[in-house]
Amino acid sequence: MAELEKLDMYIGGERVKPASGEYFETFNPYTGQPWALVARGGEQDADRAVQAAKAALDDPEWAGINATQRGAMLRRLGDILTANAERLGKLEVQDNGKLIAEMGMQCQYLPQWYYYFGGLVDKIEGAVLPIDKPDTFTYTRSEPLGVCVMITPWNSPLLLLAWKLAPALAAGNTVVVKPSEFTSASTLAFADMVEEAGFPKGVFNVVTGFGKEAGEPLVVHPDVAKIAFTGGAMSGTHVYQQAAAGLKKVSLELGGKSPNIVFDDCNMENAVKGAISGIFAATGQTCIAGSRLLVQESIHDEFVEKLVDFAKTAKMGDPMSMDTQVGPVTTHPQYEKILGYMDVAREDGAECLLGGGKAERPECGDGWFVEPTVFAGVNNKMRIAQEEVFGPVLSIIPFKDDDEAVSIANDVIYGLASGVWTGDIRRAIEIPKRIKSGTVWVNTYRAVSYVAPFGGYKQSGLGRESGQQAIQEYMQTKTVWISTATETPNPFVMR
Repeated sequence: MAELEKLDMYIGGERVKPASGEYFETFNPYTGQPWALVARGGEQDADRAVQAAKAALDDPEWAGINATQRGAMLRRLGDILTANAERLGKLEVQDNGKLIAEMGMQCQYLPQWYYYFGGLVDKIEGAVLPIDKPDTFTYTRSEPLGVCVMITPWNSPLLLLAWKLAPALAAGNTVVVKPSEFTSASTLAFADMVEEAGFPKGVFNVVTGFGKEAGEPLVVHPDVAKIAFTGGAMSGTHVYQQAAAGLKKVSLELGGKSPNIVFDDCNMENAVKGAISGIFAATGQTCIAGSRLLVQESIHDEFVEKLVDFAKTAKMGDPMSMDTQVGPVTTHPQYEKILGYMDVAREDGAECLLGGGKAERPECGDGWFVEPTVFAGVNNKMRIAQEEVFGPVLSIIPFKDDDEAVSIANDVIYGLASGVWTGDIRRAIEIPKRIKSGTVWVNTYRAVSYVAPFGGYKQSGLGRESGQQAIQEYMQTKTVWISTATETPNPFVMR
């Protein structure tokens, strides 16, 4: 067996070996085999990265340039990413097993975040206040927070990094990224492109490793001002609690148990495709997965039959093949978790209409594949309807009318996304008002844009990514008072 390539961290503009000298394997989910070794960072590496980012924050090479110049760097980074999109897409597929059809598209699209925030950066304005005090000139200015730590997940590493990094750099912050230990390779490759775009050393840093060893030292570091985290709700809660001790700013994009609601006046063919897209695309490994399919009783049986027939045609296999539709699960622990939830659903009384176990098709080889799975006879109190599976497992729940649909949709701890399928314009307007989620799609699903804010209600997170609102997550407001009075009034009285 050939010796595996070692992937080192990126700190202060240099490739850095871990202080421990240790590395760990990263696996190709399609083959189930390791393909590279990743630096196992720890507390010493985390501190070195934060110190590099802190030094860069005040360095004239970064602090001394204006917003327009930062915007030019971001747009140049977008150009470099565009030129390297195919290579990055293949690298992500090798590391996380998602489809090249999807990851290739993501890598072609992610430069838009750098173009968008590169254009927005010099449009963030302060204000002159019509202050009620005489002989006083008062204004506000927006300033960067400081060193920002970004902890990214394994399902879409570069796209979800872009949602955080582009506004953070536009605002003038410096950054330390801790990618998932399962998918660090593309972020390390991306670091070279940040350097090529002309960002000064220390503005962007990457520490690889495990959460306890590398992530926690970053979260609690006293010189870190902001934590941006995407991942599971339990991990997000832990990050939030740790950050609170240092009164750090926090944004969290966490889990979901999204309802995809099908009314009897929908275009049934489109709604079936939307339901399939909502759960089986990306092998269900997305926080916005429409894992609860709510179907109106009057069309329930017909709709479910069409859905199952369509799902049976899904082509599984090599994620590098453009015609593959369902790929492997990214990590072995997640693979085992999904299979466990299938057992839980059966034990709770759900009826398995399709799949229900590991995929043993020849085209799946030795990879971590599970069959696209559909459960009917689900009620919203079952664990399969309440807990995030993060896999290609669909729960179908019938409902009678609008009120019951909304009640079921909102009866979870999450509130990240939702879908509505209807031909009634009244429903298309009124139902989204009543659903407690940060995104509602009507007659579509899984659409995202650099223009549109994204984030959750309830335990699906805090803050918003993308859109103009996102840059404010990385800025703080300063108020400046200038007296023009010729004489200082009584110093013992508040003005």
